[in-house]
Amino acid sequence: MKDNVSLLEKSEFIYNEELVQKIYIPALEPQEELLSYYQFFRNQLVIYLRETLDHILLVVFIYTLVCLILYKLLFHRCSQWLMLFRKCRLPQTNRALLVTAHPDDECMFFGPTILELRRRNCRVFLLCLSEGNYGQRGEERRQELWNACESLGIKPEDITLLNATHLRDDPALEWKTVTIANQILKYLESLDIDLLVTFDKDGISGHPNHSAIYYATASLCLAGLIPSKCKVLTLETVNICRKYISVLDLPLTLLLSTNWAVLSWRSRRAVQNSMRLHRSQLVWFRKLYIIFSRYMVINSLREINKSDVEFEILDS
Repeated sequence: MKDNVSLLEKSEFIYNEELVQKIYIPALEPQEELLSYYQFFRNQLVIYLRETLDHILLVVFIYTLVCLILYKLLFHRCSQWLMLFRKCRLPQTNRALLVTAHPDDECMFFGPTILELRRRNCRVFLLCLSEGNYGQRGEERRQELWNACESLGIKPEDITLLNATHLRDDPALEWKTVTIANQILKYLESLDIDLLVTFDKDGISGHPNHSAIYYATASLCLAGLIPSKCKVLTLETVNICRKYISVLDLPLTLLLSTNWAVLSWRSRRAVQNSMRLHRSQLVWFRKLYIIFSRYMVINSLREINKSDVEFEILDS
């Protein structure tokens, strides 16, 4: 009897041991567990990034579509009745003076403004404060300026190109505010100008010669020397993302700016062709600039007066 019991217990023990062996899951080593967590995290991250990329692409597609539709509406024949969609908002003027620092500034930055003013039969005068002799190519750049201005509709007799030793084309040379202000005031009065257009304080590209023109203009505003009938517009500097998205900057321009000029695709090519006439300046990055820059098709400008200048100076 005892032998039968012991055999029964032994058989139950063997059965239980086999059952435990069947259901036993060995514990993971610490390194294997860490690797498992890493793989799980990586898989989840990949899924999240794919979904995010899909959303970004969708948003970019919709924004691009809206921009192209809006751009098309601006030049639709019925757009004149849609006050929200105006391709240009600039003051009425008969004689405008554009003040730049170097030959090629007029095409590189102000092309849309020039073409829009010329479309309104406004006479545009250009005052270029240096002949661009930084690379000892002053004579060549002078002729390029004349050719480019002619293609934009500016008459040769309306171009003034200064060649002053104290206003040389040199980023390291500080242009004196008083010197520039005297030149601007001289031409404002002698040409009976009613609209002055130039750079803002950031100078679009950050060139110190560009900024110097703004501060000279600001000093004239502060001193009350700008003729009362003359309005002053400065070309707005935008961040680098907006600068190189061409017509895709259109909604932001219409929402954030008070004055602007937007060109048709055909007129944009005219500005690009004018810029290409500055052959001495066509290095590889300027060729890319001609293709992608918003300044080839859009100009947004801000009107400044004495109170605006005082606020900017205090703010800075």
